[in-house]
Amino acid sequence: MRASASARAALRVARSGAARAVVARVAAAQAAPAMARSGIQARSMADKPAAAAAAAPAGPTSIEMTEDGIAIITMNDLSERMNVLNKGMMEAFEGVLNKLESDSSIRAAVLMSGKDDSWVAGADIRMLDACKSAEELATLARTGQKMMDRLAGLKKPVVAAINGFCLGGGAELAMACHYRIVSTGSKTKIGLPEVQLGLLPGSGGTQRLPKLVGIQNAVTMMTTGQQLDAKRAKRNGFADSVADPFALRDAALQAARGLADGSLKRKPKAQPLVPTRLLEGTSIGRNVLFDQAGKMIAKKAGTAYPAPMEILNAVRAGVEGGHAKGQEVEAAAFGKLGMTSVSAALRSIYFAQTAAKKNPFPKPAEPASTVAVLGAGLMGAGIAEVTAHKAAATVLLRDKTLEGLSRGEKQISGNMDKKVSRRRMTKAAADAVTSRVLGFCDGVPGWDRQLPRADVVVEAVFEDLGLKHSVIKELEATGLRPDAILASNTSALPIADLAKASKHPERVIGMHYFSPVDKMPLLEVIPHAGTSDAVVGRAFDLGLKQGKTVIVVKDVPGFYVNRCLGPFMAEAFALMQEGVEAERLDKVMRDFGFPVGPVTLADEVGIDVASHVNSFLTEHLGERMGGSDATVLRDMMDRGMMGRKSGKGFFVYGKGKGKGAKTVNPDAKALLAKYLKKGASVEAAAAMDDATIQDRMAGRFLIEALLCLQDGIIRSPTDGDVGAIFGIGFPPFRGGPFRHIDAVGADNLRNQLRGFAAKYGPQFNPPRILNEYADAKKRFHPSE
Repeated sequence: MRASASARAALRVARSGAARAVVARVAAAQAAPAMARSGIQARSMADKPAAAAAAAPAGPTSIEMTEDGIAIITMNDLSERMNVLNKGMMEAFEGVLNKLESDSSIRAAVLMSGKDDSWVAGADIRMLDACKSAEELATLARTGQKMMDRLAGLKKPVVAAINGFCLGGGAELAMACHYRIVSTGSKTKIGLPEVQLGLLPGSGGTQRLPKLVGIQNAVTMMTTGQQLDAKRAKRNGFADSVADPFALRDAALQAARGLADGSLKRKPKAQPLVPTRLLEGTSIGRNVLFDQAGKMIAKKAGTAYPAPMEILNAVRAGVEGGHAKGQEVEAAAFGKLGMTSVSAALRSIYFAQTAAKKNPFPKPAEPASTVAVLGAGLMGAGIAEVTAHKAAATVLLRDKTLEGLSRGEKQISGNMDKKVSRRRMTKAAADAVTSRVLGFCDGVPGWDRQLPRADVVVEAVFEDLGLKHSVIKELEATGLRPDAILASNTSALPIADLAKASKHPERVIGMHYFSPVDKMPLLEVIPHAGTSDAVVGRAFDLGLKQGKTVIVVKDVPGFYVNRCLGPFMAEAFALMQEGVEAERLDKVMRDFGFPVGPVTLADEVGIDVASHVNSFLTEHLGERMGGSDATVLRDMMDRGMMGRKSGKGFFVYGKGKGKGAKTVNPDAKALLAKYLKKGASVEAAAAMDDATIQDRMAGRFLIEALLCLQDGIIRSPTDGDVGAIFGIGFPPFRGGPFRHIDAVGADNLRNQLRGFAAKYGPQFNPPRILNEYADAKKRFHPSE
């Protein structure tokens, strides 16, 4: 039987790429898990109702009545920084529903928050940790589903007046309301980020969102954790209307009255014929859509992250089998996902990241209002950008030449323009960011007058101790305030050595950002032995204001992340010198969970940089950097193979994307053949199983992480996990190096490393701390 014309058209649309948009961002969302909820502030609404408050359920909700029968329900849990759907809130909301159902004087209701700039930030994750089985979690989900169904089934219209964060369970609550008005405030964010915790929306979200925004948009939002502002929420159908924060309450009351008396009717978003109605409006089109989306999810998320596929399955169950069937699948999947090691790891990262946002050092009385950045290169411009954008501070950006300064300013404005074009920022907001960056260079007057304003100076000049010493001396001679902090963005040089050039060494500190600064979330703060706690506290506070996850690290060569990365990369070169081909090594480590393979990483950072780091760390770590002959890197440099920046390194880089844009460099391959170890060959290496390659690579990283904990370079296993995940993309689903060791077992890892040491060399010797934990059968995270 031949397919209908509409079905054939739908198939063409799907194959042309429309369905691929559904999961285009799955990998990115999983590679860098984000906060499921976050703290923000806002103004409270004025204009109290005309009538006195009616009797209201006790707890974190209150009900006030207007004279014409509109109930204003205010959610304000005083025990929490933000409203969350915890046990107390849900019990209180049951009381609200009872009143709305039983009180005949209530014609309609408005649901709003008493919190500043937040509505409901999501469900309380602590409730999940209290559950001990998949069935308990599924029951928890069904409880939420029943509450949302009861709200959606009310005969009286309920208007959600949303200002600030409306995430996860909060978004599900909003969707169960009959009308949604979203504030245009800059802090308003709508989203279902459960996927970033290895979960799916468990209170009906997988069923209601497709009805509001369409199947493709819904799956994209839920599989990527995408968050929307008010305009995008209105455009895609989540919001029925938008309002200024000051007008939100009145707009919600007006809508409630209109819905109650019938003068206002909700109008669902009209869907375009191509591709939406062809794909989503026919059974054959939907089959094509779901099948194509499934293939894309399987390719991008793989088996490491099961949540995206479960989201798709729950959506499909509801579309094909109805609301009740969809919720049944949703609850079962919620229970199953919640008990996986993946979700446990991602939830642990969430809590660790939350803890990292609390400054354990003396917090400055006032945040830094002016920050000077020396060096307008890639790193300096990036630091200036996050300071002007996230911290909203004035930035004094200085470079030696006008050309260098212009390059840095262009980098910042270009990034802002991208945000505007992608509708992540208004043009006015972007202009405000660039206006906060004041540029200076040799020959341009004003630097001497402006420098004394700086609360913090971050130098990001070339990695040369002599140069940095001269910069510090020049700053102090030019007019740097004695109470200003002087921070270095060095990635390797000892901070104590830098401080020797300063008249105030107690105010010198390291602030090691990762490239690209505007995207990489980690900041290592490195005090030397003489740095005061007050200076550490100000540097930590500035990092938080810049949107960074901050860890404090001891002043040693390589600090923490690069110190672990050095042996890891040395093992990559060792494996290639045993005949493992570059493409295979990259693929095997991507399969392990790293966002990019180690060979590509070497090309991206530059072969010259990789060679310098290898030499530097070999000098300090000795045999721990052993196993490979790094002379191959210097030979590549001599032949102009510097990595991506020169167009060729281990790979050759063409223009564009896709196949052909990156191919194996035959010259590098021929050069590597000269460095093969005795008895090694490409053919023999092909017989090495993938797991051995992964275990050797991971083992080198884990050994150094363990030594960093043993030697007090990091303060805790949690800091080690956070640093590895947010610094270089250690697989999030593994929870970081220390949670990975807990999963493998300290004794099992020790036995494996002993075997590798006997076969490959002393670089695999187990650290003392691992032996202690293995003997005592201890875990690095004993409570998990």
